[in-house]
Amino acid sequence: MADQDRESGTPSPRKRADARRNEETLLSAAAATFVTSGVDAPMRDIAAKAGVGVGTIYRHFPTRADLIVAVYRHQVEACAEAGPALLADSATPHAALASWIDLFVDFLVTKHGLAGALQSDDTAFQTLHAYFVERLVPVCSDLLDAAVAADEIRSDINALELMRAVGNLCIGAETSPFYDARRMVALLVAGLRVR
Repeated sequence: MADQDRESGTPSPRKRADARRNEETLLSAAAATFVTSGVDAPMRDIAAKAGVGVGTIYRHFPTRADLIVAVYRHQVEACAEAGPALLADSATPHAALASWIDLFVDFLVTKHGLAGALQSDDTAFQTLHAYFVERLVPVCSDLLDAAVAADEIRSDINALELMRAVGNLCIGAETSPFYDARRMVALLVAGLRVR
């Protein structure tokens, strides 16, 4: 059986379980390395963290851009999948929204150097913003709708507005030890409450 390629919609061969595990390990190691050292971190550091040789990285991701895109997509997917799970498991829709926004903040503030990479001329990065919006805005919208339906938050904000506000509050968080983006975002989310 074949999987669908996310970008082209064409069938792609299903990966063996061990190949998928290796890729997961590489993506996790790359994400952790990007957090501490930025997207320009040496491949040997990522390989060492994953416990593999540098050649293994290049077998899975032929270019640095391929690896950056894969990490970004992997983290977007994790954030997207967390929304419904939080809504099902949280005490209230507002609690689910607040927890999801915390994950979204983590996603945003750990992208050292990604903004610069996204502005580059590399074609690998061109579809990432659209992918981000396509996957995450509906999740945020579902969380907002559930909290509005439970009469927990005001109804005059949409998902894209909220995500942009959170994103703006996260700007500079990685460069200033005196700025607490999570605290500012928590104030924003608290301000959504119905009085």
